[in-house]
Amino acid sequence: MSGVIVNSATIIAGGIIGLVFKKILPKKLSEVVMIGVALCVMYIGISGAVEGGQAITGIGSYTVLVAIFSIVIGAVIGGLADFNRLINTLASRVEDKLKDSPSSVSGGFSDSFVSGTLLFCVGAMAVVGSLDAGLTGDNSTLYAKSLLDCISAAVFASTLGWGVICSAVPLFIYQGAIALAAGFLAPLLSTDVIMMMKLVGSLLIIALSLNLLGVTKIKIMNYLPAIFLPIGLVPLCEWLMSVR
Repeated sequence: MSGVIVNSATIIAGGIIGLVFKKILPKKLSEVVMIGVALCVMYIGISGAVEGGQAITGIGSYTVLVAIFSIVIGAVIGGLADFNRLINTLASRVEDKLKDSPSSVSGGFSDSFVSGTLLFCVGAMAVVGSLDAGLTGDNSTLYAKSLLDCISAAVFASTLGWGVICSAVPLFIYQGAIALAAGFLAPLLSTDVIMMMKLVGSLLIIALSLNLLGVTKIKIMNYLPAIFLPIGLVPLCEWLMSVR
């Protein structure tokens, strides 16, 4: 679990550095940097989707179908549960408390929290690193991820605000749960499943970048269940291919 703790701590540290930088950044320049960050987020999403798709070998042409079904079914589940409203309600309460502090940075807390959560939790390193930590005690992947996340947190917090720091909490829960349940999850999380999760998650990151650019107002959190559906859909496709 030390890798999980370090990863969460580095996000908090990087976020604090970003907030300090945010205070000295002129408003006009901040808006320009924000657009640049949004474009970088789009690049992260596109490259992740492409990399995930290219790494998938076991389900072949079913890859697109798994992505479609994951997004559609995930949207139905998330829409019925209305995760977006739940997250916004929680974020609003936290933001109200932050506003009571003279050192707080107000505004856009929900968006920055969702952005940070997706950016830090989606990806093969989060899953593989947590599995390695839980199965063998090897935290090297999570330590490498921590360095990258620290830099990213500083950049994103400088434009998005406090929510990026608070995204360390769901990251800790997500990676910690995988590490603790590694013995049970490892057989379910094949390379194709992990890459498919990365592909679907990267599609949500692309949607996130469009929100940051002001092009769309997609309720990203309502699609969150889609990231985990490949755990069941990929084995199903592999079985269908074996009986053809």
